[in-house]
Amino acid sequence: MKSFRLIPAIVAAAMLVGCVPAAKEDAELEQEEQQEKAETTIIPNISIDESFYKTLIPYKESASRGLIVSNIYTKYDIKEAETGLMRLSQNEFDTENYYFQEGQYLAESTVKDWLARSSQEEEGLNPPTTDTMTAEERATTAPVYLAHIVEQNYLTKTNDNKVKLGGISIGLAMNSIYYYQKEKYGEYYDEPIDEAKLVEQGKKMAAEIITRLRTRDELKDVPIVVGLFKQQARNKIIPGTYFSYGVAEAGQNDVGDWEAIDEEYVLFPTDDSQDVYRDVSNNFKNFKQDVDKYFSNYTSVIGTGFYQNKKIQKLTIEVPIQFFGTTEVIGFTQYLTGALIKQFDNINVEVSITSINGPEALIVKQANEKDPYVHIYE
Repeated sequence: MKSFRLIPAIVAAAMLVGCVPAAKEDAELEQEEQQEKAETTIIPNISIDESFYKTLIPYKESASRGLIVSNIYTKYDIKEAETGLMRLSQNEFDTENYYFQEGQYLAESTVKDWLARSSQEEEGLNPPTTDTMTAEERATTAPVYLAHIVEQNYLTKTNDNKVKLGGISIGLAMNSIYYYQKEKYGEYYDEPIDEAKLVEQGKKMAAEIITRLRTRDELKDVPIVVGLFKQQARNKIIPGTYFSYGVAEAGQNDVGDWEAIDEEYVLFPTDDSQDVYRDVSNNFKNFKQDVDKYFSNYTSVIGTGFYQNKKIQKLTIEVPIQFFGTTEVIGFTQYLTGALIKQFDNINVEVSITSINGPEALIVKQANEKDPYVHIYE
């Protein structure tokens, strides 16, 4: 059995940064700045995987950094709104020739203005309201559709040893439910937003945002990818997904063609009888029974499956435990590894064993591989 020695925090950071210390010297280049000055930047020589972008060093934080935490309901949606947009961007900006940088063109004040209602701010993208409208009327006729705007920049290397902007990706996080109060400090009510209306508003807002971006000289002639993201309700423990995306080619003021995206996160165990989930659900239930046989005093076993085009891509399982000794953790991890091999053969699975003390063990099994990677934290 092999040892997997990357802890989740490192894995998460690596997913965003997309690089590890290089075996040979990294490339030093100059980056053209908006103010027409250049500064030295470094492109790491090695990336973890071809599905990750290399990221320029020093790392530049988003110009609107921090807003996403207050604008999107759950930590699950926050992560997916960013990583899902990065995944979409690979359709237009390949990981071999483009480098990732957080958005530098939409300032915090700009994003706030664009997210406002048009009756509050001149550039507000959400529908206007009037003082005479009741809370229920706002909820049914003029809900807040757009919750947040995610910007990502993708840079390319030039022949004169510089990097320049090669394209932009914009993620529009849309509300699936509008929450409102009938009176100040009163109870919250929720109004589901019509799916067709959500799509219509998202595409309309995307066209307006592209038009506004094109007014800036540095953004006139770069491709702009726009993805529409539907966030989940506040109490959900799985993320929403991007459901449509399109590209405004260099110089164009609107998306050429919108393409539907078939992605979904599914919580296991599930009572859904659809064939697309049935096999994984049955295997998960058997796995859960194996956990019960060994150690019944657990909180819960939760699985999250990520599906693309009705096919599962990865299953993530969380197993909280109440062990007190290292030998108990080792024994349980060994037992769980055997159960994992027995129940999940042809899909990618990651099992995280945790306690009140934090992470205890990690098991990672790739599809059709015999030996999982196992790490027990010291």
